[in-house]
Amino acid sequence: MTQFWKGAETFFKTTNFRKTIKTIGFFIVGIVAFFLLSSAVVALYFNNNKAEIITQINAKINENITGTIDIGDIRYKFLKGFPNMTLALSQVELKDSLWAIHKRTLLKAEQIEIRIDLWDVLSNEITIDKIEIQQATLYLFKGKNGIVNTAIFKVQPKGAKSKSSTTSSINEIVLDQVHFISENQVGNKLFDFDILALRSKIDFDDDNWRTKLYLKTSAKNMAFNTKRGSFIKNKIVEGVLVVDFSKQKNQIRVATEQLKIGKEFFDINAHFSLDKNKSPFDIAIKTNILWKDASELLSANISSRINQFDLKKAINVGCTIVGDMNAEGDPEIVVITKIKNNELTIPDGIISDCSFEANFTNHYEKDAGFNDVNSTITIMNFSGRYKTIPFTIPIGIISNFEKTTAAGSFKSNFNVARLNEIVAKDFIHFSDGNAKVNLEFKFDILNLKIQKPMFTGNVAVKNTTLNYGPRNLTFVKTDIQLDFTEEALLIKKINFKERRNTIFMEGKIDNFLTLYYENPEKMIVNWDIYAPFLDVKQFIGVITRSGPKSPKKQHAKNDLSQELNGVIDKCQVVLRLKADKMIYRKLEAANAKATVLLVNNQLVVQNGWVQSSGGTISFDGKLAPSGDQFFLESNAKINRVDIARFLTAMNNFGIQSFKPKNIKGLLSASASVKGTLLSGGQLKTNSLSGTAKFAVIQGALVDFEPIKNIGKFAFPFRDLDNIVFRDLSGNFKINGDLVDVNDLKVSSNVLNFDVNGVYSFNRGTNLAMTIPLRNPKKDAFITDEIKRAEKRNTGIVLHLLAVDVDGKIKVRWNKNDE
Repeated sequence: MTQFWKGAETFFKTTNFRKTIKTIGFFIVGIVAFFLLSSAVVALYFNNNKAEIITQINAKINENITGTIDIGDIRYKFLKGFPNMTLALSQVELKDSLWAIHKRTLLKAEQIEIRIDLWDVLSNEITIDKIEIQQATLYLFKGKNGIVNTAIFKVQPKGAKSKSSTTSSINEIVLDQVHFISENQVGNKLFDFDILALRSKIDFDDDNWRTKLYLKTSAKNMAFNTKRGSFIKNKIVEGVLVVDFSKQKNQIRVATEQLKIGKEFFDINAHFSLDKNKSPFDIAIKTNILWKDASELLSANISSRINQFDLKKAINVGCTIVGDMNAEGDPEIVVITKIKNNELTIPDGIISDCSFEANFTNHYEKDAGFNDVNSTITIMNFSGRYKTIPFTIPIGIISNFEKTTAAGSFKSNFNVARLNEIVAKDFIHFSDGNAKVNLEFKFDILNLKIQKPMFTGNVAVKNTTLNYGPRNLTFVKTDIQLDFTEEALLIKKINFKERRNTIFMEGKIDNFLTLYYENPEKMIVNWDIYAPFLDVKQFIGVITRSGPKSPKKQHAKNDLSQELNGVIDKCQVVLRLKADKMIYRKLEAANAKATVLLVNNQLVVQNGWVQSSGGTISFDGKLAPSGDQFFLESNAKINRVDIARFLTAMNNFGIQSFKPKNIKGLLSASASVKGTLLSGGQLKTNSLSGTAKFAVIQGALVDFEPIKNIGKFAFPFRDLDNIVFRDLSGNFKINGDLVDVNDLKVSSNVLNFDVNGVYSFNRGTNLAMTIPLRNPKKDAFITDEIKRAEKRNTGIVLHLLAVDVDGKIKVRWNKNDE
């Protein structure tokens, strides 16, 4: 190697090497001089023949157009494109013959450079090899009346030859800072691009040609229907496109891979027909993209809807757009995607582990047009989890984007305790059990809210335990069957235990779903309730008891709880109640039945009926909230009940002057009263007001001390231990502690007396008693009622007062009696 470098160094110093270098230098200088001289000659030729060259260019242009062209100046570009001639046309305007009507200039350019074959010019021909347009506006227009500004090129008759020997093939096109607009008012289409750079070299094959085109442009507007908005608005588009023109098909094909639009990359294949009357096109697009990034590329009418949703991971999407550039309205749009293990965000929450196939088309029914009304999204094999609830939608269809409807099937199978992730614990809490859902659904969608829903199918819950917080109801080991029909929701197999009460329930709600979403206050829940045993006081306490108030700000999962609670508060409930055995305090009853209405948080009882104390009791009433208490209004009829048993059961209504053991007989009575119940179901002391009347059949007073205290002096020889009544009846007016006694009539074997006045449960008793002293023992044998009444007050009659003295009843002479 050392010898080689020494030999080379010796050669570089030889005379032959120096002569060779000098020869090469002269050759290069000669070439440069030749080009400079040639370029100078061309420039000289252009300057000397400028008029003729301009004439040839004008002839070339005018030969092919029917409009007008204005060129401010033409200059020769020294050395550029040598050995060809490059000319710069400045201030160029190209207008068609109808410009005065539509006012749209086809082309307006600051500068257009054209490269012309020099030898063709010398042969009196012009061949444009390259065209470069700079700082220009290219405006293609078609008006509503069909007028276009592109009808500028003459149609050459078949076989005709041009007057000049010019040729028309352009091998290279360059655009820099070109504003391109294509406005089609007939089809409501607008394409508006700022072309930052375009480079294209064209290869010709007879009448066909092909180019690999580099493009960088800003899409200001790409509206296939201006009423719907623009696609890829204000996005930069950059990439290399392969463009082919087929003369036979009169069609341009465009293909590109990894075309950058904004931040995303797309593979695109498109075909555009160049037919005069119809200009069909089709575009096929494939990409892998995030949902929100895809939304940014769509028109406003689409993005405004899909922005309500999101997918966490990128998705593979295929889209085809098929239409006609000259046709009015939207093109056909079809979008296909397949989602796997993604996370879907919807207005009501997040669906995790989400997988499905979906396609969109705006041409669902043939011959129905390409529009929002005919637009449909079809979802297939959807699976996912909402919170912790797994579900599937084998098929779902969302139709008509103007009056949107959704239909499909919904299935789920899960442990009921998973509902605790959705519903607030203080509202409903679940434990144990399994739920199985199988529903067909159909509903309208307005502003992403469900309207006019219809579900058919069933929901089955097995062996669950749940607590309803607002009423502290516990449903133990309960099976629930919900059957959705087109007319109603049927609720079956529900039971719950609340302390001593065991209750079995079945229900029906007509037009359930529509009322749930639109008018819950008009919803009527019909319940059939059967109880082997019912403690009325506890049951009323449950109905009137409220749970803890929820804080104003709650966790997001409580939104559903608030909605359900709101519907429950607003709806009307009809309870048809039957009980084999029922108690209220000490009152026992059997074969009870009643209709209970819950309306606006009021409880209304209708047609109540029980067997109790050997007779029957019928009743109705109303219970309405009043602050922390409840207003009671009731009407009752008592028919032939054992009076001692009844009074014992009712705590003797608070009367202290005698005990239930002091009275016997069958009681018939009626009462219309109002009062106040406390939140636990207890009657507020002294709150009653109203009227009552009664009659006792086969009655008797046994060991009644007030009578015995008087009688042992006044009637020492009469049986005061067992006073048997022939007539015991009266009318009362109740006002809190006070009872106005009207016409209390007592006819017995020992004594007759009448009572009027005021009886007080506490203090203030003042009863006037009229007591004939004659012995009425034989009055029972007088069959004539008139004669018996006349004889009642004969003889000596005592007029006494029973008054309250220091909380004790004292009997005095009634000095005020006539």
